[in-house]
Amino acid sequence: MTAAEISRIAGVTRATVSNWRRRHEDFPAPSAGTETSPLYDLSAVQAWLRGRGHTSTASPTEELRTALRLLGPGSGVAARLFPLVAAASRRTPEELAELAALSDDQLIARAEKTAGELPVAVPEAEPFRYGPDDAGAVRALLGCVREVGAQAAVDVLAERELDEGAASGVYQTPEGLALLMARLLPAGTARVLDPACGSGTLLAAAARQGAQELFGQDSLPVQGRRTAVRLLLAAPEAETAIRVGDSLRADAFPDVTVDAVLCNPPFGDRDWGHDELAYDPRWAYGLPPRFESELAWVQHALAHLEPGGHAVMLLPPALAFRSSGRRVRAELIRRGALRAVVSLPARAAYPLHIGLQIWVLQRPEPGGTDRTTVLFVDGEGEQRDGATGTQSAPDTATAGAGTRGGSRPRRSGSSSPAASSVSASSFDWAGLSDRVLAQWAAFTTAPDTYADEPGVARAVPLVDLLDDVVDVTPARHVRATAADIDPAALARRVHDLHEQLAEQVAALAAASASGGWQPSGASAREWRTATISDLARGGALTVLRAATPGTRGSKGPAAPTVDRPVITAHDISAGNPPSGTAVDLHADAAQPVAAGDVLVRAVAGGGDAAAMTRVADDRDAGALLGPQVHLLRPDPARLDPWFLAGFLGAEDNLASASTGSSLVHVTPGRLRVPLLPLEEQRRYGEAFRRVYELRAAVRRTADLAADTAATLTTGLTAGVLLPPDTPDSRSA
Repeated sequence: MTAAEISRIAGVTRATVSNWRRRHEDFPAPSAGTETSPLYDLSAVQAWLRGRGHTSTASPTEELRTALRLLGPGSGVAARLFPLVAAASRRTPEELAELAALSDDQLIARAEKTAGELPVAVPEAEPFRYGPDDAGAVRALLGCVREVGAQAAVDVLAERELDEGAASGVYQTPEGLALLMARLLPAGTARVLDPACGSGTLLAAAARQGAQELFGQDSLPVQGRRTAVRLLLAAPEAETAIRVGDSLRADAFPDVTVDAVLCNPPFGDRDWGHDELAYDPRWAYGLPPRFESELAWVQHALAHLEPGGHAVMLLPPALAFRSSGRRVRAELIRRGALRAVVSLPARAAYPLHIGLQIWVLQRPEPGGTDRTTVLFVDGEGEQRDGATGTQSAPDTATAGAGTRGGSRPRRSGSSSPAASSVSASSFDWAGLSDRVLAQWAAFTTAPDTYADEPGVARAVPLVDLLDDVVDVTPARHVRATAADIDPAALARRVHDLHEQLAEQVAALAAASASGGWQPSGASAREWRTATISDLARGGALTVLRAATPGTRGSKGPAAPTVDRPVITAHDISAGNPPSGTAVDLHADAAQPVAAGDVLVRAVAGGGDAAAMTRVADDRDAGALLGPQVHLLRPDPARLDPWFLAGFLGAEDNLASASTGSSLVHVTPGRLRVPLLPLEEQRRYGEAFRRVYELRAAVRRTADLAADTAATLTTGLTAGVLLPPDTPDSRSA
């Protein structure tokens, strides 16, 4: 490891590491590298730090990443460690600690024995052999499983393998979206297939809904291993069969039919086997065009269903209207295989620049009831805007403005859990799911009497879809028309919005009023500072790291998650109350928040000016810690929380404690705060609180102004509002 990595795990500056090297004769000597760029043995450095009372400030997942990186590219150790994660998850924290304390030779022998006890084979993971050089990675993995859970360790291993294999465009289906897709399946669905299973998120969601037989296939061996271990952890009682290979060219389950298919297939794949599969019996609805690989996946899914079985698939929006796929779309509609199309907001899932769609399909039953309509739900109008944090109302005046966009080749899965969680945490998945599922339930219960909701959902007769275009874009069909809008109701809404906006402008003026801000003197103040790691060692605050309820190794009692909100990174920047649900829980944490805690966003986009810190108040108390959030609990007798939050959120402070460019990851132990008396801290804290309230007031005012302008524009252009009288119009 480099000197920079030593400074990171020790929570000190690089200059401090240089001082240690010069002043302490027992500091570990370089084991590799050059004179100008020396490399040190990780275990030797950790032993030296422990001997001097320094605890690592790096999270267990970061320590595992470091240990894997030190083995160098091509070592293959990440692939060999997958079965060990599953085996280690069955050990108690005490047993894992005992294993980690063994000598290298003993640890390797026990690791092989432990991995060999795994009763279910992980695809292409045998034989379970580890060498002496693997001891550091094995020890870090055991610590990661013990401290933050087995799933976090699985994600780190997969991330490493995907990076080494240069598997670009591999992203994970967000947990909230996976659960929504699984809930679209009928109750009692027992056998589920995912032919492009990626990280196993969809199959795990199906297991949560009661599925007991899970089949998965993926072209990447790392994803097959990842899914297999994930299902061992999430659904140990289920029967699973995970295979590696190209599902379209080499179907691992050619004779298997299931109750349901869940799939997030690759998009825009031009090398899917168009020529060699031209006469494949799966193409019952027509040969998929060369550039419409998604239609091949749709028909592959239908071919694996029992009659009457359902397929729920995540697909790009261009598939709904591209002319090349018109004939296959028409046949899917004509034969009643396409049941519903749901549009999602942009940034709900990768690729982030477009709003994806959920297609719900059903294999026709011989002699079954003829289907006469297709349900369209416009979820784009229901989104919580990722930039403003406002929840768009299901208002017929503004719903239905969809977008079209292409897609780039990508695979399901995840090479960046952090990035995935950023997008997922920006949406109210519970609210969106409830609205979509309510429309789907009403439609399936009584399709002939289903009542449309203009601007949100509409059941469209098949004959209206079978035109020259066969466009199944939801926004095209559910858009509210002037006939759907009540002029009086819209006028009342405009009046209410104007009143709210006037009140908010007054609040903004009060928050922005200048008063008492004085220069510090001829030059800026200077003060001594300390890192968060230093303050934690001195007992002035606690940096909390908790585990998912029921996960071994959690510090303190597990927090119940039933009916408890989750505070997300987006809530911190937007000033919202906790908006997440159990599906938004961080893989590492289910930590209850207390009033006075300081919450710090762990990831920020490049150039993101949103607030990075916030002090929890009474409305946050009892909520659980969500994704990409650090929690600091100061001793109120020594640290003022708003003082702490204000200095931690300073741009220079964050820059010095962060890594990355487009996505900036904050290491909280390296953040610094001035050492000031408590009374002076409180003065600064009150000032920082005023700044935070100003930022929140600006955001709320902008949200209301945008909502008011959009409603007025819709009313005027739809002909349901008249322009107000002006002197010029009266004279005319």
